[in-house]
Amino acid sequence: MEVQFKEYLISDDTSRINVQTVIDFLSISYWASRRPIEKIKKSIQSSICYGVYQGDKMIGFARLITDGATMYYLCDVFVLEEYRGQGISKKLVDVITNASEFEWMTGILGTQDAHGLYEQFGFSKDSERFMKRLPQPRKVY
Repeated sequence: MEVQFKEYLISDDTSRINVQTVIDFLSISYWASRRPIEKIKKSIQSSICYGVYQGDKMIGFARLITDGATMYYLCDVFVLEEYRGQGISKKLVDVITNASEFEWMTGILGTQDAHGLYEQFGFSKDSERFMKRLPQPRKVY
């Protein structure tokens, strides 16, 4: 799957994922800064991953853990700081939540600071940190 957004490409082609970019970002994130490099690599290999690219440069990332039928966990979502404020993360979450294989699944995620982003896509607070999204029909943003 590939979706063009402005001058960016969103793709689920795992061969394009720049693992070092993911490692570098997660090493300074509030949620994964203590995660060992080998665990990051294994999590990428064991998940459905999406990258956002400007040419050959990966500037955003998200991954999903799923049973493939009823539920997914959306995690490690980021856009590099210098590319923020352009709607890239919004488009990335839109592409994922409206993908035919996920739109009817229950989605969960954890966040401390991006509730407003995820609420636009049907997620609601389930606790102070976690959010969930019940299966719902496709929406286009």
